[in-house]
Order: sequence, then C-alpha cells, then structure tokens
Amino acid sequence: MSSGVLTELFRPVNPDDYGRVAVLMGGRTSEREVSIKSGNAVLAALLDAGVSAFAIDAFGEGGELNIIQQLQKQPVDTVFNMLHGGEGEDGSIASLLEFLGLPYTGNRMAASALAMDKVRCKFLWQGMGLPTAGFAILSEATDWEEIASQLGLPLMIKPVHEGSSVGMMKARQSTELQEAYQQAAHFDSQVMAEQWLVGEEYTVAVLKGRTLPVIRLKTEREFYDYQAKYVDDDTEYLIPCGLSGEKEKEIQDLALQAFNSLGCFGWGRVDLMTDSRGNFQLLEVNTIPGMTSHSLVPMAAKAAGMDFQELALQILSTANTGLQKEQRGDSN
Repeated sequence: MSSGVLTELFRPVNPDDYGRVAVLMGGRTSEREVSIKSGNAVLAALLDAGVSAFAIDAFGEGGELNIIQQLQKQPVDTVFNMLHGGEGEDGSIASLLEFLGLPYTGNRMAASALAMDKVRCKFLWQGMGLPTAGFAILSEATDWEEIASQLGLPLMIKPVHEGSSVGMMKARQSTELQEAYQQAAHFDSQVMAEQWLVGEEYTVAVLKGRTLPVIRLKTEREFYDYQAKYVDDDTEYLIPCGLSGEKEKEIQDLALQAFNSLGCFGWGRVDLMTDSRGNFQLLEVNTIPGMTSHSLVPMAAKAAGMDFQELALQILSTANTGLQKEQRGDSN
C-alpha cells in the first residue's frame, strides 16, 4: 500500500462529533506502565487534533476514586479505552461502559473476553481449520514427561490471559517445564504449553476492516519477549517485511480471518509466526495494542501514509456513538 493511500480509504473524522472524550489508562495489571504511556500518547494526539479529551486512570487518583466515580463526576460523552490487559481487555470494562450507556472504542464484552483467552482462541481456530501451533493446558498435576512427548521440545509456556509476553518462558527440557509453569502461574491461574515455532514472527494491524502493512519482528533474544518489546534498543521492525506480495496478502487475509472469527471490531493486532516449513501459524489477537509513537500499530499506519494523530482519530471514530441514543430511546 503506497504512502497516503490508507488515509484516503477512510472518511475524515470531525473531532466535535465525540464530545468530551475520556481516555482510560493505567489500571492495576502488569501492563499498567505501558497503558499509561499509550494513553498519554493518545491523549496528546486527540488534544492536538481539537478533541475535548482528558485522562482517567481507571483505578487511580491515588486509589481514592474508582472508575465509576471518575466517569460520573464529570461530563463524559465517549470513552477511548487504552487499558491493556486485565479488566481493560477481558470484557469487564466494555460491559461496564455499556451499562453506563457510554460509547467506547474497542470490542464488546464477548469478543474481548474470547480474544483475551489464548486457549479458547486456539480451540476456535482449530475448529475453523485455521493454522495454529499445537498446545496443551497445564496444571500442578500435569505429567511433564507426557507433555514433552506429546508436543515435543522445546516448548513455550504462557499465562493464558496475559499480554506483552509477561510470564512467558522457553522450556528446552522436560525438567524445565515445572519451573516454567510456576513462573507463568505467578501471573495467571491458567497456563498453557505451546509447540515452539522456529520461524519468523510477524504482526498485522487491523483498522476498520482493513489490514495495514505487515511488520516482521527481529530480535537477538530467543523470542520477542517483554525485554525485546519495551527495553532493548536493537529490536528491529521490518517494513517492508520481506515477504513476496503474494505471501504478504496471504498473511493479511489469515490475520483478518482470525480477527473476525472472534467477533472483533474496529481495530486491533494479530500476531503470527512461521513454522519450520514456512507456514503461517496464528498466535493471538490483541484487542487494545500499544499506542505509543514506537508501538506496532502506529508503525504500520505510518508505513501506509497515516500519521499518529489521524490514526488516533480513526480509532476514536470506531466508538459506537449510536449506543447512547439507542439505550435512551432517542430517535435522532
């Protein structure tokens, strides 16, 4: 997609259409710091664009006011949800905002909850015939030798409901599986093992039913972990991604299928890898990706000719602004 083409595909966004916009950020998950950075970047972009926007730390103000109190103590017309992980992405906040009659960016409760659950995503994709690596659900009672025999080694051990690669660990031998499980269990009551993929890692951003240019992620670390994402200076983000035009369309089509299969809407990001035979394998769908100037979705949008401010406005325009009128019974 050539520079500038992406912006031409979408209607211009009028900042006045969304009234007072509350940017939700922070929260109380392991991704709190990333959420604050994303939220502040979005807030600055919206303000520069002329949107009447302000910040809310969902569980903040020194812990004195909860999210409902903060939303109700001042006029709010639209919510831009930038809460990463936990309540922000598992459908809890979506359900609350719908109850309050507030239009918001992001997905509704069912899609959010499903996308947050890596295991159930895999069950769904397997049932649809979409490619995803073999996996198993782990517990304290798991027979580690049997899991190693069933899936092979090495294995990737993951918390089922965490993001930003939090709690993930590579287990090279069956004797390392229990340690990896315990590390992941520190972050989540549900833990999974996934077959280790040896190929390249890619990410595909989705915006309003369209895929953005594919990014290939390249790190000197064993996998694209939290350190590679947020700390290392030598992580590379390759756009163009190095795939042929045909293969890039293939991965974009697969990503859009995976996104739509969960009932996702508006915007998000789909992560994939290639296996030893070069076939694409789905990893997960991120319904509220990072939105700093160095995050992946803004990178992809920039490669297609859309700057950060316009991206923030286009995401804002995915808020269901008809929801409030619908619930009040307004006809106009």
